Amino acid sequence: MLDRRQFFIDGRWVAPTRGHDLDVIDPSTETTCAVISLGSAADTDAAVAAARAAFPAWRQTPLEERLARLEALLHIYTERSDEMAAAISLEMGAPIAMARAAQCASGASHIKQFIRCARDFAFERPLGAQAPRTRILYEAIGVCALITPWNWPMNQITLKVIPALATGCTVVLKPSEIAPLSAMLFAEMVDAAGFPPGVFNLVNGDGPGVGTQLSGHPDVDMVSFTG
Repeated sequence: MLDRRQFFIDGRWVAPTRGHDLDVIDPSTETTCAVISLGSAADTDAAVAAARAAFPAWRQTPLEERLARLEALLHIYTERSDEMAAAISLEMGAPIAMARAAQCASGASHIKQFIRCARDFAFERPLGAQAPRTRILYEAIGVCALITPWNWPMNQITLKVIPALATGCTVVLKPSEIAPLSAMLFAEMVDAAGFPPGVFNLVNGDGPGVGTQLSGHPDVDMVSFTG
């Protein structure tokens, strides 16, 4: 059984402020395959504070440097794709062939496409001929709280995390507590890709706990939620 009680906050794997264990069930066998911790308000606050502190520097990081980190993440994700497929299969019961060919592959595809889109996007552009001296500037919104479901974990995680990081936002991810193992492996990959501390954070928890705390947090600028 895997012990995955820690959270990824401010560039480090840290213990929860208080223990509140939850078993992760392998649906194919109905047995416990891992144990995680459900976060508290203190854990949520720590993750949001780390994201808030990291935002000014990450927002000012040149686009090509941000994309270089995402390209490193894509390389690591591809290299560890068998591990990712196994984690997805274990946590939510997808046959390993489906986990590899569809579930895991969707994440790699999204990372690749968002890198291309960010590189091609005009973050500054003229308003139009009617106002030739007026320009539109697209800026990072700030700290993003990202809440994802269990059934297509890496599809949803990459759809939310990658565009946020590419555009200069910092994030706190709360994956489904039912299927958190792939998200925690993804956090390892983000760490290995060299993102600065606090740019990406992960706290496990349930909806009434961490989900509610994130969605109502005064230092969170945007919430993306898929139930």
